[in-house]
Amino acid sequence: MHRTAIVTGGSSGIGRAAAVKLRDEGYRVYEFSRTGRSEYGIRHCTVDVTDEALVRETVRRIFRRELKIDLLINCAGFGISGACEFTEHEDAVRQIDVNLFGIANVSKAVLPYMKKRGWGRIINISSVAAVMPIPFQVWYSVSKSGINAYTCGLANEVRQFGITVCAVMFGDVHTGFTDARKKSERGDFEYGGRISRSVGRMEADENGGYTAQEAASYLMRIVNRKRPAPLNTMGVGYKAAVLADRLISGRLKNYILYRLYGGQPA
Repeated sequence: MHRTAIVTGGSSGIGRAAAVKLRDEGYRVYEFSRTGRSEYGIRHCTVDVTDEALVRETVRRIFRRELKIDLLINCAGFGISGACEFTEHEDAVRQIDVNLFGIANVSKAVLPYMKKRGWGRIINISSVAAVMPIPFQVWYSVSKSGINAYTCGLANEVRQFGITVCAVMFGDVHTGFTDARKKSERGDFEYGGRISRSVGRMEADENGGYTAQEAASYLMRIVNRKRPAPLNTMGVGYKAAVLADRLISGRLKNYILYRLYGGQPA
């Protein structure tokens, strides 16, 4: 029988690359994004993942058409940067709403159909920033930390129904995410230029990172793994960073992050 997948944020970046990989492996793929277009093997659905009612109705229509939903990959998200002190409340709320509650909305919509069938897989896109909070990108790190907690908790709730839930913590990936980041340098003079230097360092790392296709290939390994770990990390260096988080003191970790991304002069 055919396999059905939903990919959020599927019009660009890792989401688009993952949708193409799934199509090539024989899935019937539906991608959710606010803008995009359908192409052979990938059906575009105009969906804002923060609109719970629209998400629920779109998933219902997909199920009526396909009679099952095997896989959900939650890729939709964006980033903001700037000093916490000067971040507008509305921007912080929007960051959490899209990155975290967007995942919850789509997961809630597919779970009844996966439970009825007794099988399904949900993969959430997280970040190494979840365990390594980045100065001047704190709200992004908060959203990803929330994804990790949500993933692990949900995985234990739905385990009895044959549903697996996991997250992939990516490091630097070169996609349009970098250019789409909502940046604020408000207070940069007061902070001695540290805001712009910190974000500039991060963007340079992203532009030199893995390609979206490499990230999607790693995702396919998780898709096809019989029992994926709740939290997965791509790349030896990033695996080492996640391991270090468990082994070193919080004081030392924060000092290292301060030196790397605190925006100190070279």
